[in-house]
Order: sequence, then C-alpha cells, then structure tokens
Amino acid sequence: MPIKIPNDLPATEVLNNENIFVITETRALTQDIRPLKILLLNLMPTKIATETQFARLLGNTPLQVKLEFLQTATHKATHTDEQHMIDFYHTFDDVKNKKYDGMVITGAPVEQMEFEEVNYWQELCEIMEWSKTHVTSTFHICWGAQAGLYYHYGIKKYPLKEKLFGVFPHRVEHKNSILFRGFDDTFMVPHSRHTTVLRRDIEAVPELKILASSDKAGVYVISTDRGRQIFVTGHSEYDGDTLKNEYFRDKNAGHNIKIPENYFPDNDETKPPMVSWRSHANLLYSNWLNYFVYQTTPYDIEAIH
Repeated sequence: MPIKIPNDLPATEVLNNENIFVITETRALTQDIRPLKILLLNLMPTKIATETQFARLLGNTPLQVKLEFLQTATHKATHTDEQHMIDFYHTFDDVKNKKYDGMVITGAPVEQMEFEEVNYWQELCEIMEWSKTHVTSTFHICWGAQAGLYYHYGIKKYPLKEKLFGVFPHRVEHKNSILFRGFDDTFMVPHSRHTTVLRRDIEAVPELKILASSDKAGVYVISTDRGRQIFVTGHSEYDGDTLKNEYFRDKNAGHNIKIPENYFPDNDETKPPMVSWRSHANLLYSNWLNYFVYQTTPYDIEAIH
C-alpha cells in the first residue's frame, strides 16, 4: 500500500524514482480506505531532506499512510523556501482539535542549549502534552527524544566529552519487544550528537523500559509500557550521505570534527560511505506502524483519548 502525501511535495518525485509506492491526495480520494494519519513535527533545518527521509520509511508498509507536516509557530524556518512552508506545513493551531494515529517529533540542532533556552520550547511542551490525548503513539527522535524524556519524566541530558558521530552496533535488550520483531542480534544505527541521557535516570522511572542499546552509543530506544510514547536516540532515518555531508560541512568550515566511525570504508573519506542501517530502519518503522499504530488505534479516529 502507498504513502499519501501532497501532490506537489518534492519528496514525491524522489520516492517515485526509488520505486516507492506514492499516492497523491487527488488519487487517494477515489479509494474507500481510511489511511493512518501520521503527523510529522519537523524541527530539522533541512526540511525537504527530512520530509523525504521519513516519507521513504513510512511508505515501506502494506498500510496506507497519510503524512501531514507540522512546524512551530514560534520559530520561522530559515533554510527552506517560505512558499514551501506555506504550501505544506500546518501550525499547532491548525491541528490541535484533530486526532492522529501516529506522530513523529524529529531531532533539532539545539542540543547544546538548555531546553528552556530554545525559543519554541513552550510551544513544543504544549504539543507534547496534546499528543498524550490526541495521538495513539508518538515517536521521538534524537533531540526530540531527549526533549520528550525531559518534559514527560524529568530526565536530564548530559554533555559528552566529544561528539558521538558515526554508525554503531546495537543490540535488543528486551527480547520480547514487538518493536524489534525480526531484528538480528546486532544492528547498526547512525548517531550524531553532543549530549546523551543516562541509563540510571531512565531505570529510575517505572513507566519506562529500555528496549535496545549500544556499548558505544548508550541507550537507544526507550518506551512506555504500551508504546504510547517511544524515544529513539539515534537517526535510523538518515540517508547514506547525511553523515558525509555533515562531516565535510564542518571540516570545510574549519571545525574540529573527527571522521564518522564505521562509515567510510577503511576510514577513507574519499570512498563512498557504506550504508549498514537501511534494513534496520525500514523494519523499525514498519513494526511501529503495524504494532503500535495500526493494531492499536481505533477505526473511529475521534475515539483516540
């Protein structure tokens, strides 16, 4: 089944070229199917690239998914054309009276700031509180995960001695987790962050369960008991060249940046990166959509509470 996205969204052409089944809003109107409504709160500066990354993963499922985009009203996008934001994005006032089967809150390049110093923090808190009663399951990514853990459970983030940058092996800790059904014993995940959350702080909260982790990258996925809230500290959605682009951007700007680990073959930055996380990413999102959204959400979306 396809992912339903706006007719003229730039991701449409990219995904069609990748043979991912995309259905436009116009065609979807002719089908008598209630699609899963997924809201993407996009906090990344590279809006179009992020839209495409998540649309690619959410479209890799037999379910029909309608993807909508949300921006914060208190922070204006400066790296994306204003007309694109007008054409494709809602603000919270537009959606606060609606219900959604699922929601994704992305990362953001503000992790070295205190949460309260982020200019859209209060608005984000309002959105996260709203998600508890208007969304069946919310997926929080990287800084979005740290923000969610802090807002909902008071869990702090801590600075790392050096940036965690690269692709790292992970393992499933909670063997019966259906979010990781079908996973190998070891799987790879990209990370790019300066801060982390601590296992001891998470384990002190009875409502939370650690599902997967990494010796190098730390705790990876944390979930509430029934997956109403899921927190993911890495970036499984990244494209193959995302870390490469970040590395050369910082290197060319004269920043002290180390080569991303387990990424370039033989640590040779002149060689094309080795993508080792794509199968994990697809399985993670298809499991989330199937087990925590589709099989949990009511057919009458207004019954979500």
